[in-house]
Amino acid sequence: MSRIGKQPIPVPKGVTVTVSGRQVKASGPKGTLSLELEPLVSAELDAVEVRVVRENDEKRARAMHGLFRNLVANMLTGVAEGFTRTLLLNGVGYRAEIQGKWLVLNVGYSQPVNFAIPDAITVAVESNTKITVSGCDKQQVGQVAAHIREIRPPEPYKGKGIRYENEHIRRKAGKSAAGDKA
Repeated sequence: MSRIGKQPIPVPKGVTVTVSGRQVKASGPKGTLSLELEPLVSAELDAVEVRVVRENDEKRARAMHGLFRNLVANMLTGVAEGFTRTLLLNGVGYRAEIQGKWLVLNVGYSQPVNFAIPDAITVAVESNTKITVSGCDKQQVGQVAAHIREIRPPEPYKGKGIRYENEHIRRKAGKSAAGDKA
């Protein structure tokens, strides 16, 4: 039995969950999400928890059991509390600002880079160099943060670029340090 898959998922306060066939829907203060389950797993709803059960013990069914349990748990957490990713800009003159539905980034290119903000995602610029991406769908929040980071990934020599808040950049020695070995 999957250790993760057999754990029940508690339903947070203020969240309503409905299960109809293979469709699981959750709505809460942060929004509404739905998930289509794999044919090898199904969901059972109690008053205070949701359980994901598998149909048989085939290898694929065992793999999908833990996956869909975590997807449903992330769905419930997302509509109750939401998810957040924080990005930091590091470099001389690097800054970000919001203009309507666009995130405008000045990150060392000759022109500012305009990034379209999706409807379900909230992007906030706390200071000129700190961007917060938040929303109720964990996958979409991570994907938008990855696309923003992709505009100017951090480089290993000076650490300039866009990085996640908790990301550690491995620094390399420059030419002068490398040539001193002889």
